[in-house]
Amino acid sequence: WRWAPWWVLAFVALWPAPGIAEGVLVLGALAAIIKLLVSRFRGGTALLSGPAWALTSVLFFAYWLPQLFSAVDAVDARHAFYKAATGLRYLPFLWLAAAAVADARGRRITFGGLAVIAGVWTLDALAQAVSGTSPLFWGLDALKQAIEHKPMCSAEEIAAVDRLGGVLGPCNLKLGIVLASLSPFVLYAAGRRFGNIGWVVAAGLIGSVVLLAGARASWLTYALVLVFSGWRLLGWKKLAGVFAFGAVLMVALTFTVPQMRERIQRTTQALAADEAGMDSALSGRGRIWGAAVCMVREHPINGVGARGFRDAFPACDPEPGETPAWGSGPALQAHQIVVEILSETGALGLLLWLAGVALAWRAWRYAPEPARDRARPAMLALAVTVFPFNTHLAFYSTFWGGLTLLLAALYAGSLLARKAEAVAEAPATPETAASRT
Repeated sequence: WRWAPWWVLAFVALWPAPGIAEGVLVLGALAAIIKLLVSRFRGGTALLSGPAWALTSVLFFAYWLPQLFSAVDAVDARHAFYKAATGLRYLPFLWLAAAAVADARGRRITFGGLAVIAGVWTLDALAQAVSGTSPLFWGLDALKQAIEHKPMCSAEEIAAVDRLGGVLGPCNLKLGIVLASLSPFVLYAAGRRFGNIGWVVAAGLIGSVVLLAGARASWLTYALVLVFSGWRLLGWKKLAGVFAFGAVLMVALTFTVPQMRERIQRTTQALAADEAGMDSALSGRGRIWGAAVCMVREHPINGVGARGFRDAFPACDPEPGETPAWGSGPALQAHQIVVEILSETGALGLLLWLAGVALAWRAWRYAPEPARDRARPAMLALAVTVFPFNTHLAFYSTFWGGLTLLLAALYAGSLLARKAEAVAEAPATPETAASRT
């Protein structure tokens, strides 16, 4: 499995081309299954420790079982069962991803590679901010036009863009939230290699892109990353200085970038006393969450079905006939993890997710300090991605669900390393000393 880290990095690097990235995921899952079948599942602890096998699998089923149970009486049951069946492809890929970081070599390649990928995407986005064109996206678009004779994004999508798209392009405006979730790998690598100066420089570069990418959810996600990665390295006083510089940068961008100014103004509307001001600040999410409450009331046990929000929305729309803040058509998803889980998978789904969270926290709580240190970037990336007091992308979508599960596997594999490594760092006792002797 020495190739596993490179497979994981190929999957992430190809996110700008979702179809190809999905193919890499499927091929990785098949390769993992074939490898395990050939070995007849023997020697599993040479790939992952027993606890890592268990935690990786449990975290997957905490995500997948709500999807399966919600399909029973979903609004579109046929599609829901199809999504649940195809979702099984993630499990062997998660085993592969966990095995990729189960030893020091794999973690060095995987975590270092993720830092390089996110760093390159950051520099590419800054180049777009200066020149108006993302070099990486321009290259991908030119390649696609040469092969398929059509662009990656339509002219209408390009004309409607109002924020930095970077390598993901103007028709997939997720750059800010993706970089915010991957930023722990960059910041920990920069801090370890270049000290405080490296961490501050990396934080400033990524923070500039996150702000210009425009997604306000990514601002909160990145702020959490800065707090929990910065205080251990810089201390609270220096970290406060970093946030002061960030506030100055935000003010400067507010006065110089119209799109940034518009988002700040929209956010300040939340201070208005009326409901309309709050809904405007939330870009119509108040209306979406009102519909979600209706779905929970109508389907409290197992929800309307994973990814069934758009189908159930018209019947639960609290303002039918009114033009929504997002333009036209039904809302596609709930934009908030707890609301999404409750409305699409019900109370049963929420309980299963909470069980997964509890087991992940228990593993962290009882892990020795060396294990926590090696897993800290993955832990922080996963924690800020599922942070409940924020808005989110759809966790049962192919893209965001794949990203979240990948982070869960990296967390489990790095925290609960292979048996030899775990034994080497376990607290010394008379029994363990005798066994090592």
